[in-house]
This record gives sequence, structure tokens and C-alpha cells, in this order.
Amino acid sequence: MINQTAFPRFTVLTGNYGSGKTELALNLALRFAAEGLKTTLVDLDIVNPYFRSAEKTPELEAAGVRVLMPTFAMTTVDIPALPPEIQSVFETPGDRVIFDVGGDDTGAAALGRYAPGFARYRAETLSLLVVNCMRPLTETEEDILDLAGRIGARGRLGTDWIVNNTNLANRTEPAMVERGERILLSCAEKLHASKVITSGMPPVLAACRLKTETLGIVRRMIPEWMEEETGGEP
Repeated sequence: MINQTAFPRFTVLTGNYGSGKTELALNLALRFAAEGLKTTLVDLDIVNPYFRSAEKTPELEAAGVRVLMPTFAMTTVDIPALPPEIQSVFETPGDRVIFDVGGDDTGAAALGRYAPGFARYRAETLSLLVVNCMRPLTETEEDILDLAGRIGARGRLGTDWIVNNTNLANRTEPAMVERGERILLSCAEKLHASKVITSGMPPVLAACRLKTETLGIVRRMIPEWMEEETGGEP
């Protein structure tokens, strides 16, 4: 199990739609806050109005997490804008800041706006590419490398780590996670990423035979259809 101290001041989560970036962002933010760290979660998704970290603002704020989001996010206004408060995370003291970036290279364009800040604090920034190898467009090594290249170009930030978040919700099997690990270890070598970690539900991770460090998560963004199917249990 990876230690929370492995994460520096700034953690940037990128990836395709459905990769699990938001789940990971929520889990990290709540864990950091529980450890007494001054934590900010930046919902930088200007593309997708669904399954975004801003939906959990009351829960996050109750736990002591500061939440920043695009202006008009969670409203009926079509085009959200990035407020100046987001820039403030580079100017004011803080223990941990997590950026939950919108899907693929379109969403990563918003990240590029803050490239000067990340360049100034590059040694304190960890850029994670979150991948679910059971999702369309990230099932093969070729697709993943293409996605990483496009996100890096638009977001102006390379990939430091890759997160193997391969899953099929409640139907996840260890073989799926292990296959995802094999693909992403190969991708990491080609992308010069220094580490691959595997995230997922603890019971599934415990049943896997993995080479990478793991990060157990609690499912917090449960679709309504899954709540009905499971009775609300993660």
C-alpha cells in the first residue's frame, strides 16, 4: 500500500472520461484532510457536467477540504469560466492541492492555463495519468500512449506516474486489474513515467497478484442505477 507522504504539494489527475479521476481525487482529498493537512480540491473540469468532484462539495467542506470549481459549474449555464481563486493555490500556503482535470486533451486545455505555476513548482508537482483499461479508447497500449501525448501537449505537463484504475465496477475481477497493470507498466516505460500504482476496492486488490504498489479507495461517485443494484453499498 502506497504511503500518503508519497504525494507532494500539488497532485494533478488527468485521463479519459470514465477513468476514475474524480473517485481518486475525492479519496485523496479526504485522506489528506483526515491527516490534518490543509487541503484544496480544484475541480478543473470545464467539459463534463456529470460525475464531477464539485458534486461532493458539502461532504468535502464538512471534512475540512476547500473546494474550487469553474464559475457556473453545477448550474444550467453552458460555458463555465475559471475563477481567479484557482490561481491563488500557487500564491498562498497550503499542504496539499489536488487538481481533478476534465477528460482527454479537451479538458486538459484548462490545465495548460496554469502551466507557469506548475513550472515554478515542478519539483512539488506530481502529474498522474489515470487509466481504466476496461473503458473504450484506453483498452490498448497504442490508445493510451496517444491519449497521454495529447493530454501532455494541451496540458503542458508530462506524466510522472500512471494509475492503473482498471475496473468494471462491481463486476471487477482480479484478472482485469492484472492485465491493466501489464499494459500500463509497458506504457510507463515508453512515457518515461517513474512509477505505476494500482488503485481499486481493497477486497479486489487483495485478490490480485500485482507488481505495483496499491492505493485502496472507497467508491463515492455511485451512479443511481448502481445504488439501486447494491442498496447504496460501495
